[in-house]
Amino acid sequence: MKVLRSRVFAGIVLLLVLLLAACGEESKEDVLKKLSTKWVDTKGYELDAKMEISTGSEPRLYEVSVWHTKPEFYRVKVSQTGEDVSQTIVRNKEGVFVITPTLGKTYKFQSDWPEKNSQAYLIGSLAQDIKADKDSVMTENEKSYVFETKTRNSHQKMLPTQKIHISKKTLLPTKVSILNDQKEEQISITFDKITLGTSRSASDYKADMPSEESNGKETASADVEYPVFQTHYPALQWEGVDKLDEKVIKDETLERVILTYGGKKEFTIIQTPITKKASDLVPVFAAGDPADLGFAIGAITDQSISWEQNGVQFFLASDSMSREEMITVASSMQASDMK
Repeated sequence: MKVLRSRVFAGIVLLLVLLLAACGEESKEDVLKKLSTKWVDTKGYELDAKMEISTGSEPRLYEVSVWHTKPEFYRVKVSQTGEDVSQTIVRNKEGVFVITPTLGKTYKFQSDWPEKNSQAYLIGSLAQDIKADKDSVMTENEKSYVFETKTRNSHQKMLPTQKIHISKKTLLPTKVSILNDQKEEQISITFDKITLGTSRSASDYKADMPSEESNGKETASADVEYPVFQTHYPALQWEGVDKLDEKVIKDETLERVILTYGGKKEFTIIQTPITKKASDLVPVFAAGDPADLGFAIGAITDQSISWEQNGVQFFLASDSMSREEMITVASSMQASDMK
């Protein structure tokens, strides 16, 4: 009888311990509610982050700076580490602008960016990513909540999953890992500093080209030295898609390379070296929407995408590819000696 009582007592104690432990764990819904209050309800924020992209032959490092003031003001500057290359995307009451100082160009879009194109360095987008994925999984360790969710960005086909690390202490994101089909990290964003509750005036969100004095080498000369022109090719391998033709067209002042692909996917890529920085200060209207390629921001429509990279201007056109597929090709372009 004593043995039976001891076993019953031990069972009750074990059950109480398990119940207490369960009470101490927060559910995914509890954490989501806290995040929504903290992230989405804030009147604005500013942050600094580092982004590493490993989709090419060598990792590329970028510094990211974000200002956001509710409801529609955004300013995101992305600078390549160790290079005098940057792009700034601005959203204000007049529209969406992409500013490229090294080219002296400003493109204007009539777009609702970033509403339909999630960006992992925008904490409001991360909150929407978690909320939108009903099958998201939350795990936790001593210091962090980790959400694994589907991505909603321009690279969904190549990079379908992301892991969002959130500090238990501050309830702010500390890192985002964007993964390929094999769950290998291809893009990582590490947040260095996030300040909530900030608010800037509309004048801080003007789409102005940085001045030479404030931007150092980046706009020091109208004659920018670009790398020696090399033809770029898609690094991805699509079964049933082959290169059909490659033409080089030259005249007295300009050289173009035209690549034609066919099969299950048909598209044409035109490459033109950029030889001189533009002097136009008036924004150029760009049809379509901004497309974040990771290393650059391009302009995309249902039939084309254009962007600048490594001193080369690219234009990809297709009647048979989706926007996502065009972005996949654009993101994979690499300089090569292959023919």
